[in-house]
Amino acid sequence: MTLEKISYKKFLIPVLVGVILWLLTPIKPAAVSPAAWHMFAIFVATIIGCITQPLPIGAVAVIGFTLSVLTGEVPLETAIAGFGNNSIWLIAMAFFISRGFIKTGLGTRIALNFVKRFGKKTLGLAYSLIGVDLVLSPATPSNTARAGGIMFPIINSLSRSFDSSPERHTQRKMGSFLIFSAFHGNIITSAMFLTAMAGNPLAQSLARSVHVSITWMNWFTAALIPGLISLIVVPLLIYKWFPPEIKETPNAKEWAESQLQELGKMSRPEKFMSGIFLISLVLWVLGGTVHIDATLTAFIALTLLLLSGVLSWNDILGEKGAWNTLVWFSILVMMAGQLNTLGFIPWLSRFISGGLHGMNWMIVLVVLILAYFYSHYLFASATAHISAMYSALLGVALAAGVPALLAALMLGFFGNLFASTTHYSNGPAPILFSSGYVTQQTWWKLNAMLAIVYFIIWLGLGSLWMKLIGLL
Repeated sequence: MTLEKISYKKFLIPVLVGVILWLLTPIKPAAVSPAAWHMFAIFVATIIGCITQPLPIGAVAVIGFTLSVLTGEVPLETAIAGFGNNSIWLIAMAFFISRGFIKTGLGTRIALNFVKRFGKKTLGLAYSLIGVDLVLSPATPSNTARAGGIMFPIINSLSRSFDSSPERHTQRKMGSFLIFSAFHGNIITSAMFLTAMAGNPLAQSLARSVHVSITWMNWFTAALIPGLISLIVVPLLIYKWFPPEIKETPNAKEWAESQLQELGKMSRPEKFMSGIFLISLVLWVLGGTVHIDATLTAFIALTLLLLSGVLSWNDILGEKGAWNTLVWFSILVMMAGQLNTLGFIPWLSRFISGGLHGMNWMIVLVVLILAYFYSHYLFASATAHISAMYSALLGVALAAGVPALLAALMLGFFGNLFASTTHYSNGPAPILFSSGYVTQQTWWKLNAMLAIVYFIIWLGLGSLWMKLIGLL
């Protein structure tokens, strides 16, 4: 047996920053207690560790958890209480549901049917693939699973069938356009549904801590129009700015039909998966009416998947992403909650809002969203970023008079949209980027251009839409 490889050098920055912050306790702001400042030091070191990743993010979080309890800043009972957060269990449960789409092949079948019906042109192929993501996203909060487990294999196979591959330096024929369009389709669909990305329920939980209620339905209603506009406009802009060499794809239908023939008729597991998916979607939409919580809906879906035999208990045990997320999300939520309980977040909100004192709340909201978005260049995880900044920025927005639901939802939406930055911005980014279809320079340049589009559509038109439907 050999020891696991650990990049100890990557511990240097988080440890150094944490120690420096801890040693600055004597000159901390007077309004912040020593315990709050120490918690802040551990939290910042943990977040930086999640960025530099000397160990996987779950392991980094466990170290932060241990230090929080060991130093006496958090009682053990409080620390482990984070694992009882229902929003985090919603995330874990839905990872298991997404496993059902992949295991049964239902996700692949849906994608192939979209290609068969809408794939006569390359632009149509992009829209059809994004349409698959849109259909799957409400019930698959692992946007990484959607991108890597369902969408990428289809795009890769489809591109290569048209002789478009990085190895042959023919990626611009089709693959580059489809990969980058699929990435942005994933960003947009993740922003449209509370259950479409793991960080969204985290934002919901953090908003609840300051008495702002985000529900599945008001998130979806607010995101509907900016989301649909983005789904139409963004692929068109990518088509114009980064056009494929092949514009017509008359053989795509035949290719999809051949793949569907290989799959054969819809299997019994796929039929069960389809039915359970529809039940989940209905309960998530009507949950508030029938008094069934979103997390309970996820447990119901998982129970049905187990009872029907679609998933086995070994499938559940083997879903590493779910258990990993359950651990480190719980820890980061606990830390963020303690910062709020100990008074650090309220102090930070008052401090920042003091600098924005007297400004119109609309200007404050724009400044906060811009800061939130562009600070993502420093993060390799959307969820880590949400954990680090969502509560503080929401507190500033509320102190400045920004309507509570508008502030909470906009920060929630941009917790997905800020993935339009780097090739390491969220889970899907490294999967799709590493395929070699798009260069790093192009990835960053196009993302920077599309970021402006998202500001206009979501912050501009999105705010007007929310006012129109009475959410403001």
